[in-house]
Amino acid sequence: YISQRLTIPVIGIGAGAGCDGQVQVINDLLGSFTDFRPKHARRYANLAEIASQAVTRYRDEVTAGQFPGEENSSTIDETIFSAFLKEVE
Repeated sequence: YISQRLTIPVIGIGAGAGCDGQVQVINDLLGSFTDFRPKHARRYANLAEIASQAVTRYRDEVTAGQFPGEENSSTIDETIFSAFLKEVE
């Protein structure tokens, strides 16, 4: 009713398709939460599950000593490190 009578756009959140536009929260659309599903949003992904799996893999690899490896570490030239040690000692 209001949207039909106003000459300016009416933006809603959970008000339905009768508005001129809808506010959608990206976390709702991507499924970032497991316990909260607002009625006005459609979930297009389940990132909460994907994130949980990723963190579990990370924990398991760190615990098993598989991460970080040499490919994930930086080194310093021995000459530069020696000069550094000389400066700080």
